Parts: sequence; structure tokens; C-alpha cells
Amino acid sequence: MSSIAVFTKASPFDALQRWLPKLVLAPSVLIVLVGFYGYILWTFLLSFTNSRFMPSYKWVGLQQYERLWDNDRWWVASHNLLLFGGLFIAISLVLGVFLAVLLDQRIRREGFIRTVYLYPMALSMIVTGTAWKWLLNPGLGLDKLLRDWGWEGFRLDWLVDPDRVVYCLVIAAVWQSSGFVMALFLAGLRGVDQSIIRAAQVDGASLPTIYLRIVLPSLRPVFFSALMILAHIAIKSFDLVAAMTAGGPGYSSDLPAMFMYAHTFTRGQMGLGAASAMLMLGAVLAIIVPYLYSELRNKRHD
Repeated sequence: MSSIAVFTKASPFDALQRWLPKLVLAPSVLIVLVGFYGYILWTFLLSFTNSRFMPSYKWVGLQQYERLWDNDRWWVASHNLLLFGGLFIAISLVLGVFLAVLLDQRIRREGFIRTVYLYPMALSMIVTGTAWKWLLNPGLGLDKLLRDWGWEGFRLDWLVDPDRVVYCLVIAAVWQSSGFVMALFLAGLRGVDQSIIRAAQVDGASLPTIYLRIVLPSLRPVFFSALMILAHIAIKSFDLVAAMTAGGPGYSSDLPAMFMYAHTFTRGQMGLGAASAMLMLGAVLAIIVPYLYSELRNKRHD
């Protein structure tokens, strides 16, 4: 019995349907490749040149990194980042988890309270920095208000104190980001099987013990996600510093992002700024890569 092969010619509509997803995604992929990875590569190349106000492609090797290493302002900015980032991440996590646990008790007016906590996240860092700059200004903020009310011995002049100004940045950043951390953990808590909590209560475990030993350890992915997001916010913090302190007094509240901007766009040291940008990128990768490696390894073993 002979078999008859039937060939159907693909219509132009079928070809368009096959290529349409690629055509739709092509502009986005091109923008990401050029506008993101392309500029990262360009910045990397500039960090090995003597570029000043304009890009220059005269190769100087590691000279810009050596200058960066000998720059006192860079070390102040790096120290501030460790202090600011450590306090910001730790306080935001603790406060966010605490608020999430409280709201997980199904309290009254939960929606209203959740909105109040989440509202700061809707504001830009520029607005947050400006508002806290007014509040912490010794001449017109909380310091003046409380002394006008009779608290003559009260002093809140951290904003003009070189040794304490970084803590002002921490206060403003925690105020804005802790609500976001709360939302992340509240979503995770609402996904926990309630039968586990009820079984622990039947066994006589107290509510703090249930959360500390059973519920919160099960939210490890949420912890890692919150940690990664907060660390990213801390490393790239520029607008908060620019609006609140502009790096002052002097450069006592400088962060690496502020250092990079100042040297690249106002001091005409583009090569040095590019080198600092690459070190900031390295700090971000040092956080993201181990996390991604851990997550991918866990998925392979599942």
C-alpha cells in the first residue's frame, strides 16, 4: 500500500504568528543590551582610562583604582556605607518582621494600619530626604519645637554633627523601607499552613515560640529576598543623601554613590568615578551571586 505524503504550505499568517513574539520582545532586549549591559561595559573601560570631563581612551591601567584606594573621601564613604547599610538592613528587617507578626494576628482596622505603614514606600527618596531634613533641622524641626515647648535641655542636632549625621540617613531610610519589608513578610506569614500553628498550640507552645522556632524559619526565602532588596537600596543610595545632607557636613555623610556622582559630574574625574562605580557593582554582585547560586543549587537538589 503506497503512502501519500501531504504537504501543506505555511501561510504568511503562520510565519507572522511564529515571529511576532520575537519582534515584540526585540526592542526591549535591544534596550537592555545597549542601555544596561552596554553602559556597564563602557563604564568598565572608562575606569582604565584618564577620562576627565569628557571620555578619553588613553589607557592608564589600574591607576584610577590606585587613586581611589588612596582617596580619604572614598574610605569615608565606604565606612559610612558599612555603618549605614548594616543599621538600615538590620533595623528594617527587625521592625518589618515585628509589624508583620502584629498584623498577622488579624487585628481590627488591619487594612488601614497596613496602608499607613506602606505609605512611605510610595514616596520617592527625594521627598523622604527633604521631609526628614526639615524634621531634623536644629533651627526649625523637632529640636526647635520641643525647646519651644519648654524642653530647654533637649538637643537633636545630629544633622549638623559629623559623627552622627549618618544616623539621620538611617532613620529616614528605615522609615521608608520598613513598611515594604512588613508587606513581604506578611504575605509570607499568610501563606503558612495554619494547622501547623494550631498543632503547636495544642502541644503547649507559646505564640512567641511558635513564631521564632516554627513560622519565621520557614520564611527563609523571604528573608533572603528582603535582605537582597535592602542591600541593593543601601548600596545605590544617592537621592536620599543628595536631598538630606548633600554629603555634608564636609563629606562626613558621603556614600559611594554620592562619591561617584560628585567626581564624575562635578569634579571632572570621570575615570575615577567610573572606577568607584565598578566597585559598587562588585559589591552588588557579591550579594546577588551567592544568593542566586544558593537558590539554583537548592532547586537542583529538590
